[in-house]
Parts: sequence; C-alpha cells; structure tokens
Amino acid sequence: MLSARIRIAARLLAVAALAATTAGCFQPMYAEHTDGTPGLREKLMGVELPPIAKPNASREARVGVEVRNALAFKLYGSATGMPPTHRLDIRFNTSKTSLIVDPSTGLPNTENYGIDCQYNLIEVATGKSVMTGTTFSRVSYDLPGSYQRFARNRAVRDAEDRAANEIAENINTRLAAFFTAGT
Repeated sequence: MLSARIRIAARLLAVAALAATTAGCFQPMYAEHTDGTPGLREKLMGVELPPIAKPNASREARVGVEVRNALAFKLYGSATGMPPTHRLDIRFNTSKTSLIVDPSTGLPNTENYGIDCQYNLIEVATGKSVMTGTTFSRVSYDLPGSYQRFARNRAVRDAEDRAANEIAENINTRLAAFFTAGT
C-alpha cells in the first residue's frame, strides 16, 4: 500500500518536472506579443484577397465569392484588413460525382461536390512568392425526388457553401502556420 503511494507520488513528480522544463517553450498562437513585434492576428490582417477570377454569373463565380468571403472573415474577423503586406492568389476547379443512382429513374440520389484549390502567397514589397499550396474539399449531399427542383438546387448550393468554408478553413490554417513558423 505504501509503495503504491510512493510510486504514484514519483510519477506525479516526474510529470511536474517535465511540465516545468517545457513551460517556457509554449506560446499561444494568437496571443499578442509583449516585445512589440506583430502578432499572428496582425500578420493575417495584412493578407490581401483579390477577387477570384471566374466567369461572371456562373456557379463557380458564386463559389469563388463564398471562398473569398469565408476566408476574409477568418483572417480579419469583424474588422477590415490592414495595409497589405502579402497578396493571396486563389485558383480552383469544381467537380460533381454521382455516388448513388436510382435504378428505376436513372437519376442520382447522392452526389459528391468537390473543390480542388491552388493558392499562392506573394509578398507585396518584392513580388516574390513566399508560399504555395493546394487543398481540396469533398462534401456529399442527398438529392430529393425529380419533381423537387428547388430542393435539388438548394442541396447543391448548400454543398457548395460547405465545401467553400472547408477550403477557407484549410487555407487559413496553412497561413497561420506559415506566419507562426515561417515555413
């Protein structure tokens, strides 16, 4: 009984010692810096988001606006951006794939909507590309019966919005990692 308590105390002491040695290494990602250097929030607010080039009045143009708006909200929050230090160029392609087809009507019941995205972060002062990357999103959605055209269109639109938000989240995470770690 006594040896079990000693072992537990020794383990707790070892955990506390390890925690104490690594405590100085931890710094919250979004914390403000006390040394006057810009924090991650300020760095992200310096990213300019030009409009995504897609044909006007197309479904892809609406998805491009959705990606850009979702990313702007994630980067800037409720504020507007600061004077740009970087520009983020985004290109993407979309796809639709039928997953389940009703054998009696030949119409799809479930589809996948996908976005494949390439992005390039360019330093405004030098015009040099400092980071490039790719990301993708796949979301599935159910299609109601063939006579419910509005519901079918709404299902596709909701899938587009979910995929666009996922793309924005992936890019925001990658930008945060770049501005924090520098790679």
